[in-house]
Amino acid sequence: MEKKQFKILINAPREKVWEKLWNDASYREWTSVFAEGSSAETDWNEGSRVLFGDGKGNGMVSRIASKKINEVMSFEHLGMLKDGVEDLSSDEVKQWSGAKENYYLRQENGKTELVVEIDLAEDFTAYFEEKFPVALKKVKELAES
Repeated sequence: MEKKQFKILINAPREKVWEKLWNDASYREWTSVFAEGSSAETDWNEGSRVLFGDGKGNGMVSRIASKKINEVMSFEHLGMLKDGVEDLSSDEVKQWSGAKENYYLRQENGKTELVVEIDLAEDFTAYFEEKFPVALKKVKELAES
């Protein structure tokens, strides 16, 4: 696994950026960059499960490892969702189970620096290097409008 970092400066307070990241409607909008029909089923509380879906019954099973409102959201990925069935123990899942995806919001002079750190398996590095900058631009557009 390799840790990758993506960041963007957003001309909006971090409270607004936070809201655009995790509000259901805007979450679906910015994550559509990864998969049309993206969603997250969770109560957004620390320790809670998250089902990240693609609208077709596939996705990730995760949990919120830590949360500090308007500052940090950290996910630990536990498994996959394939055709609506959770897989937490296959050999494929064991290769990356426990990977983290962390979102940090830092306020500077009325602007917010959004930093995402993500553990990636080699097969997914190129995909996320292409998609994450586009997704973060979408978050920026939503927060600045």
